[in-house]
Amino acid sequence: MTVASPTQRPLTTDDVTYLVRASFGPHTRVRDCGPLTGGGYATVWWILLADDRRVVLKLAPPAGTPLLRYERGLCAAEARYFRLVAEQAPEVPVPPVLHHGTDPAYGEWLVTGMLPGRSLYELAEAGATIDDGPARYDLGAALAAVHRVTGDRFGYEGERASGATWSAAFTAMLDALLADAADWDVRLPVTPDRLRTLVGRHAGALDEVRRPALLHFDCWDGNVLTAPGPDGRLRLSGLVDGERFLHGDPLLDLVSPLLYRRVEDEPEHPLLRGYRAAAPEPLVLDAAARRRLGLYRLHLYLLMTVEMPSRGMTARSHPGRHAQLAALLDAELAALGTD
Repeated sequence: MTVASPTQRPLTTDDVTYLVRASFGPHTRVRDCGPLTGGGYATVWWILLADDRRVVLKLAPPAGTPLLRYERGLCAAEARYFRLVAEQAPEVPVPPVLHHGTDPAYGEWLVTGMLPGRSLYELAEAGATIDDGPARYDLGAALAAVHRVTGDRFGYEGERASGATWSAAFTAMLDALLADAADWDVRLPVTPDRLRTLVGRHAGALDEVRRPALLHFDCWDGNVLTAPGPDGRLRLSGLVDGERFLHGDPLLDLVSPLLYRRVEDEPEHPLLRGYRAAAPEPLVLDAAARRRLGLYRLHLYLLMTVEMPSRGMTARSHPGRHAQLAALLDAELAALGTD
């Protein structure tokens, strides 16, 4: 496979066979396999086993690979997320966890069942003319179901950024990204002090969130699988890549599905219609909610900027991405600064 990121590693079919047998036993046979593209963190392959099962192998970055602070332990986190959703929101289609293991030579890996369908991103890249409204409606309903699951603290699990309140956790998440930016010598279009001051200014809006809901965080189109339903319309068939999950404000999960857009400006978007139909409480997009959404977009664009060198990208090698993120950050900073 072509290694797209320093966090990914090349695999051979012999490597895949070894990891499959370490997962399912020495007599398990691989009939066919190949790499899955689209992600920039782990190495991912699809596998067809001799017993006709289709599975997905996800291999974590090698030990010692420089990562962002929130990316530590993501393989175990993904297994945890899928199990949580399967147990507490079983109506939401997530891959079944088949094996989570470690090996002295290969490190950590995860094997899940392979869900049917193609991602919304893949369909768009293929130039398919489709009505994706029903699938996005289903995504909204699925997120509402996931958000009914409650954690015992805000933020990430383990030793990563977290807090007793949402403002404390969100501030810790921001501080971790700023520390990553310093480590990787990433130049930001705003000073750390200005960012911290801005978040502190809106701490009251953040602390209107009193319940740490389970969040996927990364529901961009590449992680949303779809397939035709019985009526031929495109429906949700799976949520994948749950390794970045955390607990916090449900509004955070409405940012990535409308990447580079403002969900509050599209109240009749199918995602919101599906969410409203399934959520146990009304979806309120008042002034405080809009400020929080602005903070969450700011956090996401900051993350996407800071992660660039860890993925082998620079402002020189990817000038379009860098310029777009800088402009988006500036727009959110300006909007939040005038609220």
